[in-house]
Amino acid sequence: MEEIQSQSDNYRSSSSSASSPASRVPSSNFFYLRKPGSLRQPISFEDSPEWEDTDIDVRVEEGGDSINIATTPVSPSLSKLNSGSLPSPPLPEGATAVRKIAGASVVWKDLTVTIKGKRKYSDKVVKSSNGYALPGTITVIMGPAKSGKSTLLRAIAGRLPHSARMYGEVFVNGAKSHMPYGSYGFVEREITLIGSLTVREFLYYSALLQLPGFFCQKKSVVEDAIHAMSLGDCSNKLIGGYCYMKGLSNGERRRVSIARELVMRPHILFIDEPLYHLDSVSALLMMVTLKKLASTGCAIIFTIYQSSTEVFGLFDRICLLSNGNTLFFGETLACLQHFSNAGFPCPIMQSPSDHFLRAINTDFDKIIAMCKNWQDDNGDFSSVNMDTAVAIRTLEATYKSSADAAAVETMILRLTEKEGPVLKSKGKAGTATRIAVLTWRSLLIMSREWKYYWLRLILYMIFALSVGTVFSGSGHSLSSVVTKVAAIFVFVSFTALLSISGVPAVIKEVEVYTSEESNHHLGALIFLFGQLLSSIPFLFLISIPSSVVFYFLIGLRDEFSLLMYFMLNFFMCLLVNDGLMLVVVSLSRDVFWSTLTLVSVQVVMMLSAGYFRIRNALPGPVWTYPISYIAFHTYSIQGLLENEYIGTSFAVGQVRTISGYQALRSAYDISPDKNSKWQNLLILFLMAVGYRILVFVVLYFRVGKKKSLHNIFKCNRDTTNNAR
Repeated sequence: MEEIQSQSDNYRSSSSSASSPASRVPSSNFFYLRKPGSLRQPISFEDSPEWEDTDIDVRVEEGGDSINIATTPVSPSLSKLNSGSLPSPPLPEGATAVRKIAGASVVWKDLTVTIKGKRKYSDKVVKSSNGYALPGTITVIMGPAKSGKSTLLRAIAGRLPHSARMYGEVFVNGAKSHMPYGSYGFVEREITLIGSLTVREFLYYSALLQLPGFFCQKKSVVEDAIHAMSLGDCSNKLIGGYCYMKGLSNGERRRVSIARELVMRPHILFIDEPLYHLDSVSALLMMVTLKKLASTGCAIIFTIYQSSTEVFGLFDRICLLSNGNTLFFGETLACLQHFSNAGFPCPIMQSPSDHFLRAINTDFDKIIAMCKNWQDDNGDFSSVNMDTAVAIRTLEATYKSSADAAAVETMILRLTEKEGPVLKSKGKAGTATRIAVLTWRSLLIMSREWKYYWLRLILYMIFALSVGTVFSGSGHSLSSVVTKVAAIFVFVSFTALLSISGVPAVIKEVEVYTSEESNHHLGALIFLFGQLLSSIPFLFLISIPSSVVFYFLIGLRDEFSLLMYFMLNFFMCLLVNDGLMLVVVSLSRDVFWSTLTLVSVQVVMMLSAGYFRIRNALPGPVWTYPISYIAFHTYSIQGLLENEYIGTSFAVGQVRTISGYQALRSAYDISPDKNSKWQNLLILFLMAVGYRILVFVVLYFRVGKKKSLHNIFKCNRDTTNNAR
């Protein structure tokens, strides 16, 4: 205690110019103003108007859907200030606001999260956290990096990864139950949007995928979401950020990602770092928008690392974490008082959030060690000489014995002693509807983004012209057989290799699916059907002109049925190749590793396709079984050669003739059966189906694993609660 007291006295002396908390703390909605005649003076808390604290009494009526919020009068200066920034005017004196519950109360009690180490679940990321969130309020989880903010948020929302276990209790409206589909929204920190759609189109297709009912009803929901997130000015702009040079700003993109969850009109909204990568203006606009959204009754919980003074003033409650320990939970204003009581008052001219993180961020100890031999103008670095470990212990000990912790316990008891209305699932759109919507949306995306199939069409046309002109003029003699075999091999093999140019687009498509699947907007089967149905027209569009150009330039037989088979065979080859890309991208969503893997697989398949060495002569067992039998190049080339040469004959001298099969025996291994080309086409079709089944298994395994582990965690949590 002597060490703690000495550190506290040392820091208090460095902050002697700070005003008392009662005089320097503004209310929950504040911006710092200068007094008249003090334009040249620095902005300080002492120059701020006197704000009165607001006492909020939340009472849920029995068997009802209303919430009563009793507030004290607010300052006239604050009312004047808010009239230009926040949409809702202040309540008149003595007024009681009664609003329909659009949100729900959330309580977490003794919440502990452990992460699996090398041998067991030992590392505690969150330690015995207690807190709550009420309808119509903003609850912020704040702390330095790796303090457990996102883990706590995911634990409350029931979205922990499979490597984590949760102990403790989470109550929704006083009941220990999970949040059903549509009752809550979760916005990830990393934004995954579709750049080729406008904001209104993106939200409309999201509503079609999520909501049941008629299209006209969903349009009104989309317009409400656009209005709620202040996206009216950019609603008809392309989102951009992928194939386009310029699209929406980071703040607008962030608000679009939140609006996507609002189409379900959730009771509770979880956001991981809503101010991530935003400048001060965008951050303030985001917070004002969220404040307006909370005023409708939605309970908002989000994490934040740091904020400006203006943004900090818009928070209702704050949960301060450091190394998984809860250092404070309560009203925003009370947090400043808590730091002052612990001996760490916030200095003048410093943002409260900066001061909090300065006190509890252990990374500042590195700065102290680096600067310990330096001196500033006053003789020492008095502003950085506080030991954060001592500060953390002091703040934690002070909070546990404070009235704030007791008030949290009392509030948790009040919110959990009686169960409120149970949140119900809002239903989903039908499977057929979602497949149709996803197919149409994918068609629109593919038609707008040139990196999907337009680039491949251009590359294939250029390549078909190049190969066709190189191998043109070979004629129809026996000597032309080897030349045409080489041309067909090069055409099939290298077009498959060129399709790797579509890897970035496929990765983007899988990322969008992952983002939508995490919120249960669609499943793996719906994604695969939508992707397959939307890709078929473009694959036909690629295969028809490429096949026609190549077919006639190298001089293959001029028969319509043979040309149709050639195009169909090449189309199936492209379909199989797209399935292979989906498999690789589903396993590794990195552009470099996916490209490297696909190039390696394509090269191995080219070596075993039977051109460089006839397949029957390949050394076994590796090259013959299984490589040569899983290489789709082999079946495509065999089918095309059988289509061209089975049933033909070549003159050898003036008397003797040989069949096309005999002419090919020394160049390529094919079957003499006339129906073998259809067997090869059937094998290509089965391979296309097989690759997509494999993609479904990969995606479904990941989803199923998460769901099963979530159920295991829930059982463990219930068992622990029963033991208590």
